[in-house]
Formats: sequence, structure tokens, C-alpha cells
Amino acid sequence: MSDDRIGQAEALLTEVVYRSRASQAAGTGLLGAGNCGLGERAAVDLDLSEAAARHFASLWPTPPEGEHLERIRAVLAGWIERQDALDRKRNHFLRDFRQANGFDRSAYTPEQAAAYDAGLAAVNEEVNRRRREAAHELSGV
Repeated sequence: MSDDRIGQAEALLTEVVYRSRASQAAGTGLLGAGNCGLGERAAVDLDLSEAAARHFASLWPTPPEGEHLERIRAVLAGWIERQDALDRKRNHFLRDFRQANGFDRSAYTPEQAAAYDAGLAAVNEEVNRRRREAAHELSGV
């Protein structure tokens, strides 16, 4: 698969998460958010934004129908759920680290700052790796 197609798929995955997060935020409000600020579960919204529609059209110039479209929608919905779990993992890392070390990063020792940076980098690397895997899956549908 071409890097351009994978890039388009990654961009589409990112856009559907943005749309779903907007729906999630509208549904939870300030009082409904859980400990990590994301609410109880992911909101899956597969109505495509303009940007997502452009990426979709780039990936599938002939609009898919039937079973093909349903497989694409399943991959997108699955990614939204996985991204939600990864975001929760990041938020829980931040919460736990700050509870153990304080909220003022400028007061961290060099070792604490290095642990913070390494922990956050590890979560972000996992997000990037999994999005790339999902993009490969989406591109093959």
C-alpha cells in the first residue's frame, strides 16, 4: 500500500475521532465527565465532517456500497473505541503521575521530569503505532 493511501487513512481515522469527541463532549457536559474527563464510554459518530469526507473520497473515489461500506464503517467505529481507550490510558497516566509527584512540573526533579516525559512519550508512541495499524486495516478494506 502506498504511503499516500496510508496517510489518507490515518487522516480519516483522526477526523472521525474528532467528530466523535465533539459528540461525546456535547453528551457529557461538565457534570457528566468521568475521572479522566472523557465520560463513561466513547461516542461513535460516523457522520463525516468535510475534511473526513475529502479523505474518504480520496481513498474510495467510487463510493463503496453494501457490505464493503459496512466493513469500512466497522473499522472506523473500532478505531474510535480504541482511540478512546488509549486517550483514557494517557489521562490515567497523567492523573497518577501528578498525584504521586505533584501538579507543578517546574518543581519536578530531573528524574521526575524524565519519567513524566518517558511515560507520556510511550503512550503517544502506542497511539501512533495503533493508528498506523488501523490505517493499514482501513486501506485494505
